[in-house]
Amino acid sequence: MVKDKPPNPSLDTDVSLQSVSQELDNRVRNRGAVTFAEFMSLALYWPNGGYYTHLENLSAYKDYYTAPSVHPTFGALLAVQLFQMWRNLNRPNPFWIVESGASSGLLCHDIVNFSTHLPEGFPDALRYLCIDVRKTVGFESKLVHYRNVVGRISATQLPLIPFVGCILSNELLDAFPVHVVQQQNGQLKEVYVTTDVNGLKEQLGPPSTNALVHRLENLQIHLAEGQRAEINLSLDEWLHGAAQLLKRGYLLTVDYGREATELYSHERPNGTLTCYFDHLQTNDPFLRVGLQDLTSQVDFTTVKKLGMDVGLQPVTYLTQSKALNNLGIKHMMSLLRTSKLSQVEQAANRMGMLDLVRPTGMGDFKLLVQQKDVFAEHLWCETPDDDLKSLLHRLPLQLLTESHVSLVAAKYPHLTQDWGTWDLE
Repeated sequence: MVKDKPPNPSLDTDVSLQSVSQELDNRVRNRGAVTFAEFMSLALYWPNGGYYTHLENLSAYKDYYTAPSVHPTFGALLAVQLFQMWRNLNRPNPFWIVESGASSGLLCHDIVNFSTHLPEGFPDALRYLCIDVRKTVGFESKLVHYRNVVGRISATQLPLIPFVGCILSNELLDAFPVHVVQQQNGQLKEVYVTTDVNGLKEQLGPPSTNALVHRLENLQIHLAEGQRAEINLSLDEWLHGAAQLLKRGYLLTVDYGREATELYSHERPNGTLTCYFDHLQTNDPFLRVGLQDLTSQVDFTTVKKLGMDVGLQPVTYLTQSKALNNLGIKHMMSLLRTSKLSQVEQAANRMGMLDLVRPTGMGDFKLLVQQKDVFAEHLWCETPDDDLKSLLHRLPLQLLTESHVSLVAAKYPHLTQDWGTWDLE
């Protein structure tokens, strides 16, 4: 099986490496057209100029913002769920959280910081490892108070030493390079990328690997004539690695995506490939190569199927809105309403919390939990109980800091709307 994996960048970019465009030109000149997956891998991960290897792309939420940056309540409520997972595993010490695609470490900070308020020795058992392809400026200072708990490595793969705990990711799988296919004259074709005097262009050719055909066959998906779709073959290796890494524990995935029947519906003739630049959504991956984000929605049917093949059983699959509601965001909102914050501070924090559960936005993201060798009955994110209710009443409100983005600011005028039309249930 052919798999397109990100290059393995070193901690410091080698300035002798060619730029993304030069490397792509050389590959096309020497080998002919490359798959879209290979192009996407270069555009995102090439050490000299790839989007995710640019240090500056970590700052100021220049092209998009994520749930951890919107409000620390996201990390706080995940910490509550991780606390229950720790109890379900009979309170191991250490309890490892390995976050892949940890970016600046903001989610790590918010989880570890809030965990200090959780009972039963959880803070003492907690160990947190951040993994990202980037070397992050300022990471150490942000987590200086937790240096005995938190570690960070720059890598493209999970570490090799098995542990008991949870592998966590937020908006990671959508950034894996994808193959793009199209049904043409009754046959499955693959999109390749080549160059000419006018720059980058695409061309159709036979599938680079039978795995593309097999993926659609296994899902019983039949594309309509002319329909395009993305296929993420990197999921196989990701889930296999996660299963090997977990002795016992959980794989918690938060991302935007759908079940295969909806993702590959004939109502989506152009697929879901999307580009982000300066908070604008575009559909041309050949613009600003290395300077814009490329992403596609996650096929959660395949994530669950491949997980089961390697011993990861799906236990919870629901929207981010439903999960955060179950974990207590309404309680946090009630604490905010009775706080002594100024009207401006209340508005900023309220807007951030509500954006986490906004319909057609982050609220529609999916939260999937898979488990290995765990024999617990339920998770709070799906089935809240009296234990959770009692715990929440002992926990403090979390507020925006300078590390988070304020949606009240003029930078996001499209979000300063009447939130009351869809307020929390």
